[in-house]
Amino acid sequence: TVTLFRPVGPAELKLIEESGYSAFPPRLPGQPIFYPVLTEEYAAKIARDWNVPASGAGYVTRFRVAAGFLARYEIQNAGGRDHQEYWIPAEDLPSFNAAIRGRIEVIASFLP
Repeated sequence: TVTLFRPVGPAELKLIEESGYSAFPPRLPGQPIFYPVLTEEYAAKIARDWNVPASGAGYVTRFRVAAGFLARYEIQNAGGRDHQEYWIPAEDLPSFNAAIRGRIEVIASFLP
């Protein structure tokens, strides 16, 4: 498995909770890509610097995904060598969720 991270706001966290911490919610219209990131530090930066101002709180989730599933996607660099993420097309999110092993954990929270 590969350990990944995802910064989320309160609305997305609520939907993750409703799934029993087993899945990420479908993307909204106009959101064609799901972006899990490779490091906790990068996820924390996004949660703190983007999610808090945009939605009042930011959270960092950690989860494991089957390596075989991720093998079909390339790691993308999003503007810096420490800003690495996978770009999962929205239509692949159900398969991504099925490849999650164990529960999605909330490992950090940021409030204004």
